[in-house]
Order: sequence, then C-alpha cells, then structure tokens
Amino acid sequence: MTTLQTIFFLFFIVPLVKLVPPIQQESLNLYEYDTDIFEELFKQDYEDKSQDAIKKKGKDGLIVSPDSNIQLELQRDESVPKVRPTKDTNLPTCLLCVCLSGSVYCEEIDIIAIPPLPKETAYLYARFNKIKRVAVSDFADIPTLRRIDLTGNMIDEIEDGAFSKLLLLEELSLAENKLIKLPVLPPKLITFNANYNRIKSRGIRANAFKKQTNLSYLYLAHNTLESVPLNLPESLRVLHLQFNNITSITDDTFCKSNNTRYIRSRMDEIRMEGNPIILAKHPNAFSCLKTLPVGAYY
Repeated sequence: MTTLQTIFFLFFIVPLVKLVPPIQQESLNLYEYDTDIFEELFKQDYEDKSQDAIKKKGKDGLIVSPDSNIQLELQRDESVPKVRPTKDTNLPTCLLCVCLSGSVYCEEIDIIAIPPLPKETAYLYARFNKIKRVAVSDFADIPTLRRIDLTGNMIDEIEDGAFSKLLLLEELSLAENKLIKLPVLPPKLITFNANYNRIKSRGIRANAFKKQTNLSYLYLAHNTLESVPLNLPESLRVLHLQFNNITSITDDTFCKSNNTRYIRSRMDEIRMEGNPIILAKHPNAFSCLKTLPVGAYY
C-alpha cells in the first residue's frame, strides 16, 4: 500500500508542480522607484512653491517656519480695520467712570478736569489722573458729597469756595498734587490730607483750621512748611508734619502758655521727623500733650 502511494505521488503530483510558472521577479520592479529621482522632484516642487509663497509675503502674510530659511508670516484678515484704543473723555460720566450707589470712580482714565457728577453723588474717587484745576462749578450742584479723593493729580489751582459750600463733606484728599496754598475748607471736615505738595507756611491762612471743630486727622507731610500751622482745633487727634522745613515752634503752638493746667486730651500723635528743628530745645511747647511728638531731640 505504501508503495502504491509513492508511485502515485511521483507520477501525478510532481508533474503538476512543475507546470506552475515561477514567480516573476521582474514584476517587483514596477514598485522599485528610483528614490534619488523622487527626492529631487519633491525638492524642486517644494522650492518652487516656497518661492511663490515668499513673493506673496507682502500681500497675504504667511507663517515663519523654524525648520527652513523661508520666512512666513501669520495670515491677517485685511478686511478688519485696525482701531487703536483711545480714552474718550467726552463720554457721559457714568460711561467714562463707574457709578455705583452714590459713588463715582474715575481713577486712572487721564481726565484733565472733574467731570459732571450725578446729582446724588456722595463719594468721588478721581485719583491718578491729569486734573490741573478745581473750579467752584465742579461741585456747586452736588451738596450731597461726603468724600472727595483727588490724590495723584496735577492740581496747582483751586478756586476760592470750591469746597467751602459742601456742608456734608467729611473727607478730602488733595495728596500728591502741586498745590502751594490750601483752599478754604468746609466746616464739617474730619480728615484732610495734603501730603506731598509744595505748600509753604504763607500758603495757609492764620485761621484756616480755627473753625474746623470736627477735624481729627490732618496730614501735611512732605511739603515746605517753615512753621506749624496756627490755631489748631481741639478736636485734632493726629497731626503729620514730617519732612517739611520747620525751624521754629512756640509755647502756644500746641499748648496755652497762660494756662499751665491746660491739657490737649484728644491729641494722640504728632510726627515732626525730617525737619531741621531740635525738639528738645522747646520743652514747654509739649507740656500739655499726653505723648511727645516724633522727631529729632538732639
């Protein structure tokens, strides 16, 4: 039986295998491209397109490729006009500033004058602008004002009466301006700040603070005062006069020379450092105070 199977295989199967044509290796040549030629064609086509792109650079704008020497820029939509942001100071106040529950915030918007305020304004914050002048008309129709902050402007002129008719005003800041004299102050002021100006003693009226029966905090530091202001009110708690040019002080500046029992009970703090005066030379000037002023004593 095994012999018959062998004979059958030899005489019938083997001849059929030989009849199958060998694999044509040449057919593989259809897929063997010349890679050098392909790379050259691709490079040429890439360079041609890149040169076209460079020619259109000024018109269309392309992206810069970090992997080549070809400069491309980001495409821009020429249909959208370029508009430079500006600050329109002619806008209505509550569009130019922020108005909120009786408060008006006009900070750092480069206004050169105080804008018209809503009738109910109680608090005005117009810090760090370019305001140069305060007129009577700025607040004439706003009797409800309680606080005005004009810190960090360029104010060198304030008309007489600009603040004096604001009967409810309690806080006024004119710090960091260019004032050489003080305006007439409203009667119910509690806090007044005029630090960092150019105020001299002759720019303060003799009775500037005499009727300020509510004034508790007075800041006149970093000016050019030659002496302590006269007739300071009994209500005063804090007085800052540091870094001026104060050279003299009398027994009546803070106390009463004709009343040895007098005590200025409300005064908590007086700062006079940074002045040329030697405080130890004037011991009677502080006899009515609870604490000695801060300053040079020798």
